[in-house]
Amino acid sequence: MAEGALIFITGGVRSGKSSFAEKLSARLAEKTDGKLHYIAAGKAYDSEMKERIQRHQDDRGKSGLGWTTWEKPSALEEISGNFTHQDIILFDCLTTLLNNELFKAEDSWRTREFQEKLSSDILRAINEIRQKSKTLIIVSNEVLNEPIGENELVFTYAKLLGMLHREIVKMADEAYLVEAGIPIQMKGEPA
Repeated sequence: MAEGALIFITGGVRSGKSSFAEKLSARLAEKTDGKLHYIAAGKAYDSEMKERIQRHQDDRGKSGLGWTTWEKPSALEEISGNFTHQDIILFDCLTTLLNNELFKAEDSWRTREFQEKLSSDILRAINEIRQKSKTLIIVSNEVLNEPIGENELVFTYAKLLGMLHREIVKMADEAYLVEAGIPIQMKGEPA
């Protein structure tokens, strides 16, 4: 089975990475006659997040691009069988998925076995979705540039996220860092 392209996009909070990812997805779909899918990992834990999710849904609806949205805050692998080689898939975002999975785990996140299985499960799901798609675009937050303090959960989260970023970038055809709305290509041939 042919492997789809993998594009990784990271940047700080509110850096413009999601907007860049949506525009890139739309451009790829138009160029290849692909079908657009959006995997949303966000959960409305508070009113601000509820508003952000609604705004993103409204923006995709108004775009006229025919996005199919998958609300998937955990267990990404459960939807991997729903895609075809015509699909341009935008997954937003890895940091939120990891957060959801860690908090769902109660205290088991402390064990090395859980951490290894979680990382392996996420990477396997990404690979499965990539294999079935034309292009998979993964958005993540760059949260590792700030001090993480002494909190064990925050340290574990940062360690897992850093490892996932490295592994995904190794697999990626292209990687971008978005700073102040400007995408900087870090890996791959210039578009």
